[in-house]
Amino acid sequence: MSEKYFLPQKSQLKQISIEDIDVEKPDLKNIYESKAVAIGKWLMAWIDKDLKSGKIQTNTLIPSKPDFAYYLGVSIGTIQNALRYIEDLGYVESKQCIGTLIKDKDSVENMRKLTSKREKAIDVIKKYIITNNYKKGQLLPSSRFLAGMIDCSPNTTRLALEYLGTQGILEHKFKKNNESGWMVMDTKFEIDIEETPVSGNTLVEKIERDLKDYIVQNLKVGDKLPVHSELSKTLKVSIKTVHDSLKLLIDEGILLARRGRYGTTVIKMPYGQKGENIKKETSIFAPAEDTAFYYYEKTQNHIKKMIAEKYQIGEKLPSVVELSKQLDLSPNTIRKAFHNLAKEGYLVFARGRYGGTFVIDIPQMEEQTFKWLAVNPKYAEVYNNNN
Repeated sequence: MSEKYFLPQKSQLKQISIEDIDVEKPDLKNIYESKAVAIGKWLMAWIDKDLKSGKIQTNTLIPSKPDFAYYLGVSIGTIQNALRYIEDLGYVESKQCIGTLIKDKDSVENMRKLTSKREKAIDVIKKYIITNNYKKGQLLPSSRFLAGMIDCSPNTTRLALEYLGTQGILEHKFKKNNESGWMVMDTKFEIDIEETPVSGNTLVEKIERDLKDYIVQNLKVGDKLPVHSELSKTLKVSIKTVHDSLKLLIDEGILLARRGRYGTTVIKMPYGQKGENIKKETSIFAPAEDTAFYYYEKTQNHIKKMIAEKYQIGEKLPSVVELSKQLDLSPNTIRKAFHNLAKEGYLVFARGRYGGTFVIDIPQMEEQTFKWLAVNPKYAEVYNNNN
C-alpha cells in the first residue's frame, strides 16, 4: 500500500454547529448554475474564511446534511451534491458512519473509502473526449446521453461534467447548466489508459487485495492472522470492512475460520504462491459458521431436556445469567437458544416485576445426533496416523 490512510474515531471528533456559520446565505433564486454548485461555492468561501481566521480547524466535522438542508431551505439530495462538488475540489472528505470533515490540503493522508461513481464517471468522460478526437470548441452530447453511455445516473454524470468545468476542461455555453451545452475547452489532460468501469471495485474488494498482499509479505501456511481490531488499525478501515473482506478470502479457500483461540488461519497462499501443504488438523475442522450452529443447537436441546424432566407448563425458567453460569456458556448463547425455543412454541417471555421466561409446552425428547465439528489439534495427528 503506497498511499497513506487514516481512520478517524467519531467519538474524538469535534463537530461545528450550524449556528456557528456567520457568513451570508447564498442567493439560490437568481443564479445561472445548479443549486448544488452555488451552495458548494458558498461552502468553500465559508471554509476558506473561517480557516484563515482560525475559527474552525481541519479534521473537524461540518454540520450534518439535514442541518444544512433546513438552514438553506433545500433538499438533502442538493446538499449531498454540493458536498460531493467541494470534496472533488479537496475542501472536505466524507466517510460513511463518520460524517464530512474539513480536509487538510497539505496532508498526505486520506480516509480509506470506496472510489466514488462520480470520480469514475469523470475518468470515463475524459476518455470519451480523447478517443472520439474532440477539438476545442466542440459540443459534447447531452448529459442524459452520456449517462446512458457510461452506465451512470444523470445526476452523477452532471456532477462529473460540472467538475470538469471547474478544471477548465469543459465550459457550459448557456447561462444555466441544463443537460446539454457542454463545450470542450482543453484536451491536454492525463487519463488512465486502463478501462474504468463506473460500477464495481468496492472498498471490501480493495481490502481483500491488501489482505492478500499482507499474507504474502508476512505469513505462511498454518500461520494465524491478527485479530480483526488489529487488522482494522493496520489497513485503516472499519472492523466490519475487515470482516467482510476476510469472508471473501475464506470463500476462496485461502483462509480457514475456527472458533475460540484457534482464530483465522492461512491454509493456502494467495496469487498461486507456493507454500507448505495444508496442516492436517485443518482438514477435520468444520467452518466457524457450522460450529456456531452446533453450540446453539446443543444448548437448545439441553434446555429442552431440562424442561421435559424438571418443569411443568406455566413454570418459570432460571434467568439467562443463572443458566449461563450453570452451563458455563455465554449469556448470548443462552439468549439465542431461548429465542429459538420461543419460536418453536415452547417458551414465552413476560416483562415487568413478575416477568421472566415461562414454559408453555413440554418438548418430546428424542435422541439427537450431532456431527463432529471441532477437535483439539493435538488429536488430529493421531487421527490422521490411524487412517
